[in-house]
Amino acid sequence: MNQKRYITTAIDYVNSVPHIGTAYEKIGADVLARFYRLSGDEVRFQMGNDEHSSNVQKSAKEKGLDPKVYCDEMRPKFENVWKKLAISNDQFIQTTEPRHHKSVQALFQKIYDNGDIYEKDYEGWYCESCEAFYTEKDLEEGLCPNHKKKPTWLTEKNYFFKLTKYRDFLLKHIKENPNFIVPAKRRNEILSFIESGLEDISVSRSSFDWGIPLPIAKDHVVYVWFDALINYITGVGYGVDDKQFKTEWKNVTHVIGKDITRFHCIIWPSMLQSAGLPLPEQILGHGFVNMKGEKMSKSLGNVVTPLDIIDKYPEFGADALRYSLLRGSSFGDDGDFTWESFIERYNADLANGIGNLVSRTLGMVWRYQNGEINGNHLNQDSELLLGAIVPIIEDIKSKVDPQKAEDAQFHLALEKLWSFISHIDQYIDERAPWALAKEGKTDELSVVMTTLVEAIRRVTVLASLIVPLGAQKIWQGLGFEQFCDFNELRFETATQTPSYGNSYTLPEKKLLLYPRIQKEEKPVEEKAPTKPAKEQDNLIDISDFGKVELKVATILTAEKVEGADKLLKLQVEVGAEKRQVVAGIAEHYSPESLLQKQVVLVTNLKPATIRGVESHGMLLAAKKGKKLFVVSPENEIPSGAKVG
Repeated sequence: MNQKRYITTAIDYVNSVPHIGTAYEKIGADVLARFYRLSGDEVRFQMGNDEHSSNVQKSAKEKGLDPKVYCDEMRPKFENVWKKLAISNDQFIQTTEPRHHKSVQALFQKIYDNGDIYEKDYEGWYCESCEAFYTEKDLEEGLCPNHKKKPTWLTEKNYFFKLTKYRDFLLKHIKENPNFIVPAKRRNEILSFIESGLEDISVSRSSFDWGIPLPIAKDHVVYVWFDALINYITGVGYGVDDKQFKTEWKNVTHVIGKDITRFHCIIWPSMLQSAGLPLPEQILGHGFVNMKGEKMSKSLGNVVTPLDIIDKYPEFGADALRYSLLRGSSFGDDGDFTWESFIERYNADLANGIGNLVSRTLGMVWRYQNGEINGNHLNQDSELLLGAIVPIIEDIKSKVDPQKAEDAQFHLALEKLWSFISHIDQYIDERAPWALAKEGKTDELSVVMTTLVEAIRRVTVLASLIVPLGAQKIWQGLGFEQFCDFNELRFETATQTPSYGNSYTLPEKKLLLYPRIQKEEKPVEEKAPTKPAKEQDNLIDISDFGKVELKVATILTAEKVEGADKLLKLQVEVGAEKRQVVAGIAEHYSPESLLQKQVVLVTNLKPATIRGVESHGMLLAAKKGKKLFVVSPENEIPSGAKVG
């Protein structure tokens, strides 16, 4: 049965732009939101900014701005990052909004009326970076456990919340609802902390005025963490629209970092219980993203932001970052980011995986069938391949949904999906459509082509969870919009073959989804030549150059030359002519990656026999470091076209 679901992320301080650790959380929450939409659920997905912070006030002062003006200027900067990352939130909240002020004051008053707020003098440790109070036992060698800095000893008159009153309630609720806090290690940490003893907490500040005034004492402002947690109910109308709140505050999942689980798993449930409000269904505490094993830190100079990647690779960087961050480990565990691993994973799974599959298939459909797909050409053999998606969907459901997996195991879901992509590649190699075309077996070829297109359609539905930008390009480029709007995809879309009709023509001839990233080499010190080169030594006459005939060729087949690790035997098409060429590129290209690739060929070279194989021409290639790259036209050009 379809449900209403409400997914939230932690709201972010606006004193600096998000780094990829922050993006990790938002991407994970976005995948959950997309997952539930594929399941047919009605999803509300909220994100936002946390603005009543002393650090925000300081940042505004440094820029000579009023704090509210500063916060309003920062909002579009954050929203721009999330938009570029294809985050599908439908609501964004600022804690400086009037509706949030009303919500905070309404909840504070309710808790106060229930007798859980009292006033007393406070003395204790306060970390300005965390904006959190710490007891002596919380500190690590006298330092904040998160920022490794000595906190400030604070003395002021505050209002306190009776957190100790809810110790037994918390223990009972967490133990009776094991999925309330996931993964299990976060639940165990919280239980251990509660069992070791709780203390009442300060919920107001009187030493500065940047915040929401207490309804019971205008010279106090609500403590930033108490204020921030309430954003979740602000987003569904608490204190403003009671009808909306009762309708929308259900099936709630909070996605938050492991460093703020105590606030969300201890203080927040106690606040809700005090006010007589339902608790969230689940709190998912994710791990950190480290940089080469170290926590990202401005002081260490190892902070990477999403824009560092998206701006470097504007066409595909969002999908690449989303895939890379979620592929490495369980969401609840710490991940690690390096540029090297990012590029390797992208090239292996996106460029050479789904990107190459789509490119190969499009090329073959246009080359062999003029871009047409016959919808009636599926058979029992097709169903064996296509039916393999059904158990994969069930496996993905069990891995992604934290209600079932006790964590969000995106990495295992991706492993399953990419195994299906490999299965499709294997189908291509086994059916050898190039051979069917050569032998004139048009009916068999049509079955293979239709099966491939339908397999890609099914893959695209599931890939939309993780790489939505590329998935949408595939959906439109292969004409699947005629069957279902991309924004209306469901899991059933990936299991039910649509009515293709007699035939239709694919809209695109070529889709360059994920071009390979070439690893950047470390700069080397250039050495001056020992002897100046004579300029005329390297020059040739135009008539000499005119003797070389260069043409665009398309690779039809590729296979390794037996007994030669570096050689590939290629069958290429040069206009109406077919040729065999031997190229020393086997260490740099797999045979499959070359199919339908356009290259530049020297066509008037004398034939040569290499390792017993005759070669009629030579591919142009360039070398960068130890890597060899064949020269290929940027855009598709008719085979046989002259170069020069």
